[in-house]
Formats: sequence, structure tokens, C-alpha cells
Amino acid sequence: MIITKKKDRSKLLKTLEGYNSFYLIGCSECASLCGTGNEEALKEMAEDLKAQGKTVTGMIVPKTGCQTLGTKVELKKDKDALDKTDAIVVMSCGAGTQSAVEIYPDKAVYPSNDTLFLGNMTRFQMFDERCSLCGECVIDKTGGICPVTNCPKGLLNGPCGGTKDGNCEVSDEIKCAWVRIYERQKKLGELDKMKEILPPKDWSAKQGPHKLYTRADAAEGDKKGKDKK
Repeated sequence: MIITKKKDRSKLLKTLEGYNSFYLIGCSECASLCGTGNEEALKEMAEDLKAQGKTVTGMIVPKTGCQTLGTKVELKKDKDALDKTDAIVVMSCGAGTQSAVEIYPDKAVYPSNDTLFLGNMTRFQMFDERCSLCGECVIDKTGGICPVTNCPKGLLNGPCGGTKDGNCEVSDEIKCAWVRIYERQKKLGELDKMKEILPPKDWSAKQGPHKLYTRADAAEGDKKGKDKK
């Protein structure tokens, strides 16, 4: 899931000073689990805006804020409210914010959150970063534990010289990723996998912007749409 945190509210309100009316868009998935885009978060934002003398014309927590077409359909019922608003505040991740930009190209759109990382929720609203979205996954060779993300140095072939008592030199609170990988591989009887030398990371796979079509007709539809423009 995409982990977000609320921007400093006083700084955000200052950014929004030039507008008088707002429509709020949250997200029922990642941002809701983070407590940054659920109904409660939207109500808090609305109260803060009203306390500044602003008007909130409406709000919605769509099913998936980054699903552009689905969110566009959900917003149709609030067309009048959106027509009346000066700006849209999106309370999800950066992808959700850019969906709103695509849906309403003539409206000012602002994010209320900072987008941090792709992570796992280990307990309610407690999150650990687990994946760097590097574009070339290696965890099939490392026992399902990602050294790119879990090692602060991103080392691919074993620990550095700073490892001490099984912990990372960056912090005693971080267990060395390669100690974890070793223990995991040993438990699975797959220590032989650690003999393989992994090549240098191909960071070109991470260069954006990316596109992925999982259906041929989707790719064709996008091409036709560009041709019409």
C-alpha cells in the first residue's frame, strides 16, 4: 500500500489562502488505512477550512482515488458542487492527486498529504517500508526479503563491514537485512542460493514515467485516443 502522512496543516492552509471554496477528495483504500483520506480526515479538513472563513462545497471518499475513470464516474453526482468550487483538495497519495488533475484540468488541485513509500501495515496505522519499486525484483534469490529496501546501502551480495551483533550500523533498531536473509535461507535449506553473485543493480528499470498495459485492447485504445488529439 502507498503510505502517506498529513502535510503541516498551517503551511497547507497558507498555500490555499487565495481560494474561497473547496471540494475534498479522499480515498477508501491506502489513504483511509493511513488515516489521511478517510471520512474523519475529510471532516477535520473541512472544519479547518471553515474556521478560516472558507466554504466546502462537498466531499467524497471514492473507492480508489488513483483509479481515474472510476473516480470520474463517482464524482458525476457532485457535478454542481464541483462547478462551484475554486479548488480541489485531494487527501490521498500523489497518484490520486494527479487523477484529479486529469479529471478536472481547469481546476486548481492541491494535495493535503505527503506520499512517503510503499509499505506494509504491521499493526493498525503502523507501517514498514518493504519495497522500493525498483522495477527489477530480486527477492526470488534472497528468501523473499528485499535487500534493496531493507539494507540502507542497498547491498546485493551480503552485509557490509559495519554489521554488529546482527544489527545494521545505521541504527541498532534495524536488523541487518543480510542477517535476516541468511537466517531465512538457512531455515528453508536454501543457503546455496547465497553463493550466486548478483550483478550490479540496473537502475534504468526505475526510470520514469512508466506505462504498463495488461490488455492489448487497452493499449490500442490509448493509441487511438492520442491519435485523435
